[in-house]
Amino acid sequence: MSSLLISGGRVLDPANDLDAIADVLIVDGKISAVGKDAAKHAPAKISKLDAKGLVVCPGLIDLHVHLREPGQSAKETIATGTAAAARGGFTTIVCMPNTSPAIDNSGTVALIHERAASDGKVNVFVTGAITKGIAGEELAPIGSLKRAGVVAITDDGHCVQNNDLMRRALEYARMFDLPAMDHCQDYSMVTDGVMHEGFWSASLGLRGWPAAGEESIVARNILLAELTGTRVHCQHLSSAGSVRLLREAKKRGVPISGEACPHHFVLTDTCIAGSAKFWEHDAQGLSAAFNTTKKAKPTWPNYDTNFKMNPPLRSAADREAILDGLTDGTIEVLCSDHAPHCDYEKEVEFDYAPFGITGLETELALSLMQLYHGKRLTLAQVIEKFTVAPAKLLRLAKGTLSAGADGDVTVLDPDAEWVCKNEDSLSKSKNNPFHGWTLKGKAVATVVAGKIAWRE
Repeated sequence: MSSLLISGGRVLDPANDLDAIADVLIVDGKISAVGKDAAKHAPAKISKLDAKGLVVCPGLIDLHVHLREPGQSAKETIATGTAAAARGGFTTIVCMPNTSPAIDNSGTVALIHERAASDGKVNVFVTGAITKGIAGEELAPIGSLKRAGVVAITDDGHCVQNNDLMRRALEYARMFDLPAMDHCQDYSMVTDGVMHEGFWSASLGLRGWPAAGEESIVARNILLAELTGTRVHCQHLSSAGSVRLLREAKKRGVPISGEACPHHFVLTDTCIAGSAKFWEHDAQGLSAAFNTTKKAKPTWPNYDTNFKMNPPLRSAADREAILDGLTDGTIEVLCSDHAPHCDYEKEVEFDYAPFGITGLETELALSLMQLYHGKRLTLAQVIEKFTVAPAKLLRLAKGTLSAGADGDVTVLDPDAEWVCKNEDSLSKSKNNPFHGWTLKGKAVATVVAGKIAWRE
């Protein structure tokens, strides 16, 4: 039996509406007691972690991570991806199925569970593909995937274009009590767009990716969720129209939800024009916590492929709408869409670079800066979007410090300032647009099943 006492911290547990200075006792991988007298119940032999002056909360959950294994281990592995997650303060991550081969059968699910058990530093849950090979043509065996242990289905990285096929997928998902997560992209509208369609795409001579290409699929998913009664979750929302559609649908009681990634509520498409243009036009949209006037401003060239992601960075108005959606509860979940790529893949012309950036080690700080330090949400509300909300969506027995719950805990300092440096990252890939940024807020220790998985 292993035991850990986390003492003297400010315990924030949104699931139990707890905000107090207290101790957290973990015995044999489970929460044993939380309170000022928790130490009284500790066994004789126990490890201790002093959390005075720090925040202690349920282990953070990221429900949108690309671990790249199997098949793309040059970009990331389960070992390196989970190490980066632990450094970022995350005790649980949910991996996407667009691996090679795709996670569209029970054998691949079993492989990932086995690798995660042997190599993983944090808990790894698996999503299964909606269609075979994520090709959008034939349904994957959703029942078999459920029995193998997937927590949701998604073709993330791709989007099912056939509306009838998506309807049947949702009907099966409801039959097996699985939520469906969808990457919202209408291929016929987006075609070969590489950045947000607007002023900057025209100025830079890059093909546009219109916001309507996302919004049309969000609308489709709302209609199908209403028709089938299946829980549908719209991934990495980026546009004002998507937020408006989601807000209206939720008011009607449609079982629809959404998530936002920090890059979409911190950055805008102006970044692709270079740092000078971004600071000139859009820096005022950052919270005061970034304090860009007093700190050295990081620099990046125009056409920097580290700012290429799908969906793309959008306008300042879209960024504000995402922030409004997070503030009023329309968007319940925060996540990273951690998408590692090799250096040589990104070091090409903008048109040919792959979409995606890393995010596990920066998302907590960026979220705290824009939402908490920017005075849009309380600290408890930010933590709720990383714990209670994703656990509820995927029905995970996580996200709480209740007695008997898994002993997953994040210890963080919301006021610590640090400089993001690629050389410090534990991820195998370094395609991170925030290199050189001064950030505020970070994890100090990550505890998984009562054992310290990472500590500063």
